[in-house]
Amino acid sequence: MQIFRAHVLVCGGTGCTSGGSPQIRARLEEELAKNGLDKEVKLVVTGCHGLCEMGPLVIVYPEGTMYVHVQPDDVTDIVSEHLLKGRVVQRLLYKEPLTAERVPHYGDLPFYHKQQRLVLRNCGYINPEVIEEYIGRDGYAALAKAVGEMTPDQVIEEVKKAGLRGRGGAGFPTGVKWGFCRNAKGEPKYIICNGDEGDPGAFMDRSIMEGDPHRVLEGMTIGAYAIGASEGYIYVRAEYPLAVKRLQLAVKKAEEMGLLGDNILGTDFSFHIHIKEGAGAFVCGEETALMASIMGERGMPRPRPPFPANSGLWGKPTNINNVETWANVPGIILKGADWYGSMGTEKCKGTKVFALTGKVQNTGLVEVPMGITMREIIFDIGGGVPDGKKFKAVQMGGPSGGCLPESQLDLSVDYESLTSAGAIMGSGGLVVMDEETCIVDVARFFLNFTRAESCGKCTPCREGIKRMLEILDRIAAGEGKMEDLDLLERTALMVKNSALCGLGQTAPNPILSTLRYFRDEYEAHIRDKRCPAGVCAALLTYKIKPEVCRGCTACTKVCPVGAISGTRKAVHVIDPDKCIRCGACAERCPFKAIVRA
Repeated sequence: MQIFRAHVLVCGGTGCTSGGSPQIRARLEEELAKNGLDKEVKLVVTGCHGLCEMGPLVIVYPEGTMYVHVQPDDVTDIVSEHLLKGRVVQRLLYKEPLTAERVPHYGDLPFYHKQQRLVLRNCGYINPEVIEEYIGRDGYAALAKAVGEMTPDQVIEEVKKAGLRGRGGAGFPTGVKWGFCRNAKGEPKYIICNGDEGDPGAFMDRSIMEGDPHRVLEGMTIGAYAIGASEGYIYVRAEYPLAVKRLQLAVKKAEEMGLLGDNILGTDFSFHIHIKEGAGAFVCGEETALMASIMGERGMPRPRPPFPANSGLWGKPTNINNVETWANVPGIILKGADWYGSMGTEKCKGTKVFALTGKVQNTGLVEVPMGITMREIIFDIGGGVPDGKKFKAVQMGGPSGGCLPESQLDLSVDYESLTSAGAIMGSGGLVVMDEETCIVDVARFFLNFTRAESCGKCTPCREGIKRMLEILDRIAAGEGKMEDLDLLERTALMVKNSALCGLGQTAPNPILSTLRYFRDEYEAHIRDKRCPAGVCAALLTYKIKPEVCRGCTACTKVCPVGAISGTRKAVHVIDPDKCIRCGACAERCPFKAIVRA
C-alpha cells in the first residue's frame, strides 16, 4: 500500500462544486505534478463538510488546516507554501467574525464545537465514490454483525431500544414501524428510502446521499434483513444529479463486493436496490404519493388506512423511511442501543441534521444532539445574525413548519417541544430571519409554495390555500381588514383538520404560528397601513431627509414618474401621490438622504 505524507481534501458537495471545486482539483493535480509532489501527496474529493458559507473548501492533513473561499489561482500558494515548504497560507484561513483572528486548525472552528456528527461522520472525510474508504471507516461492519450474529427480530428490538424516531418529520418510532411491516401478511415486502427533499432551503438528505451513499445503502440493507424485504427503492429527485450518480455507483460497487444483491456476505439473504428519479414534485415527499410515482402513476396521495406497512407498493407490505433515518441505523447496530440512547433527551434520542440557512453568519449543514436549544444552533454554531442586525424569527420545518420568535430561542429542539410551540421538526430545514424580514411576506412565500405544489386532489387544500393566499395578498397590499385575521385563522384550522395528506394538513402552520407570535405585525399592515420591516411595496413611503439632502438632483434624474421636485443645491421633496415606490431614488442617492418609512 502506498504511503502518503499528506492528504489534500477538496470538498465535492454541490455547493462547493458550483463554486468551482472541480477546477481547484484540476489545478491541484497540475501543481502537485509540477512540484514533484504527486507521489507524496494524495488528493481526495469528499462530500460536504458542512461549512457551506465558506466554500469552496480545501483541507490539508495531517495538520487539519482548512482553507476557505479557495479559488483556482490560490492553488499555487497552497502547494508551494504549505505542501512544499510547510508554511500555512494565512490569508486563506477562516477568520473569526468578532475577533478577526485566523483559525489554523479544522477542529478549532466554533462551527463544529457543539456538533455531534454521527450521520455526517464520513461526509467531508472520505471519497464517497470509493467503497474501500467507507469500509476503512467501519463501513458494512454493522451489516456483517446483523446478518451474521443477529436474528431479524433482534435487529428490530435493538432499533426499538435505541429510541430512533423517523427523521422525516413525524418522529414515529422506527423500530415499531419496522415491526408492523415484518408482521404484515403478504410477499414480497419492499423497503423505500425517501430522498425527495423538496423544502426550500433544505439540503440535508442531498448532502448525505452525495457525501456518504454507502451509509444509506447499509442502513437500508439492515432494515431489509430485519423486515424480510428482498427489494428496495431510493426515491431521489432528478434535480440532485450528483446524488443520483453517486448512489448508482455505490449500488454497483456494493453488488460487486457481495454487500448487496444476491447472497449478501455469503448468506441466503438477498436484497436489491433500485434508484428511482422523481420529477421534483413536493407532494411526492408524502409516502403514498411517492409510492404512486414509483409505480408509474401520478404522484397523488391516497387516504389511509390501509397504511403502507400493510398495503404499499403494488399492494404489498412496504416500509418507508427518509435518508437520515436509514443513515442512523448502521451506528445503532454496530455500537449498540445503549450507546445511541446516551445522546439526546429521554424521548428524543440521538442527533438531528439541520440545514442552517437565511440571515446567519455560518450557513451550512450541522448535526447536533437532540435537546440542544435553537439559540445554541443559531448563535454558537451559526455565528448569529450578520451585519449587526437583530434576530427576528426562525422558520423550522420548511413550508410545513412554524415561525418562532426570539422568545422561543431557548426552546429545546425535540419533537414534543417544537410541536407545543407551533412548529415541527420536519426534515430539518432551519431558516433564520432578521429585523428586515416581513412576517406577512414570509407567510405569503411559504403559502405560495404549497399552493403551487398542491396536487389539487382534495378541496380543503386546493381551495383553502388559495383563499388564505388571497387574504395575505390583500393585507400586503394595504387593503386588509381586521376581520380578515379571524377569517385567516379559521380557514387555516379548517385546512389543517380536513386536508387529505400531510402537505395540506401542515400547509397552514406558517399562518398559525405567525398569527400566534407576530399578530401585531399583521395588525400594523391593516390598521396603520405600514410594513414594519419595510418590505411590502404597497405600504412603503419614501422620504428625503432635509438635513442630509444636498440638492444634487441625482434622484430626479432616475425617478420614472417625476415624483421628486427641487432645484440644484436646494432640498428636494417626494410627492407621495405620484410616487410608485420603486426605490430607484434611494439606490441612486449618493448621500443616503432618501429613506423608507
